[in-house]
Amino acid sequence: MTSSKATRRPPIHMIDTEADRLTDLAIGAEDRLPEVSEMLLEEIGRANVHTAARIPRDVVTMHARVEFIDEANGATRIVQLVWPKEADISAGRVSILTPVGAGLIGLREGQSILWPDREGHRRALTIVKVTQTAGAA
Repeated sequence: MTSSKATRRPPIHMIDTEADRLTDLAIGAEDRLPEVSEMLLEEIGRANVHTAARIPRDVVTMHARVEFIDEANGATRIVQLVWPKEADISAGRVSILTPVGAGLIGLREGQSILWPDREGHRRALTIVKVTQTAGAA
């Protein structure tokens, strides 16, 4: 039996203050976006939580710019992970309250995760590069 490195969810990391804010956001979105809310709460629940000063630089945090490969089609995308009010897909700013946003948070360079897309199909996403950027809180 062959196993993909994306089969099991890799360990993830989050900043303590972001984890708190993301929990509130996910709970607040339960009625509108039940699937994404549940996925995000699951990810927060299994994350290793750090202070902002101690989070590894190669971890996807809020406002980080992320280069990843969608293994389903081999396409490489570069997006910035943002809060819902800052989202603008045409500018490459992806909301944390999207399936891909919830799947990327907390991953490190080189990690892969199997994650459902908007249609519910499971896709392998592999992180190529993470660049920390200053963002609005």
